[in-house]
Amino acid sequence: MAAMVTSTKTVTKKTVGSGGKLSGPNGNGSKRRDGFLEPDPRANRYRIGMWVALASILMMFTALSSAYVVRAASSNDWVPLTMPRVLLLSTALILISSITMAAARRKLRAGLESAYKQFLLATALLGFGFLFSQLFAWKQLTRQGVFLTSNPHSSFFYLLTATHGLHLLGGLLALLFLLARTGWQTEKASGIATRQAAADAVTIYWHFMDALWIYLFLLLFLWR
Repeated sequence: MAAMVTSTKTVTKKTVGSGGKLSGPNGNGSKRRDGFLEPDPRANRYRIGMWVALASILMMFTALSSAYVVRAASSNDWVPLTMPRVLLLSTALILISSITMAAARRKLRAGLESAYKQFLLATALLGFGFLFSQLFAWKQLTRQGVFLTSNPHSSFFYLLTATHGLHLLGGLLALLFLLARTGWQTEKASGIATRQAAADAVTIYWHFMDALWIYLFLLLFLWR
């Protein structure tokens, strides 16, 4: 019996390390090096900061939308714009970009670095394509004599699309930052967790910009 107690104590000492943590590379008794990465607490700051930023952006566009609705309902000089057809292309581009952004995030979590970079690059190209198509829509309207001060509807069109475009440009800068980080190789769990958190934050932002554009498109051209 004494021998059994001694053996049990010996096994316990070998299994439990200093500080009461289990042995193994993950501190949970497992010898797998790819399991249960301990996340860096700083990584959550990316996600929390993004939600705070989106809340402020949402409040701003809510205020602009309210002004749009009130002005449209109480204005005698409201002249509805004819939708430039190129906006259908820009809408398709930003919808596809959300798909590629979600795919990039999945590839990063799967550890497929090359595929992750390719999907990020595709998302960035689609984003730039969206901005160029928006600028082309502006050019079409100016050729028709529709300017910022032509009537209330044109004023809101330029204001809302320009504000959305500037925020989307910020998302493109974030995408370029993620692309630049694809060359940073790290084996530390904290570094991997931080990269995933950054990709999550940019993905949330990009999906928000997508949904926001769909809302603005419906507001500008289908709501009367």
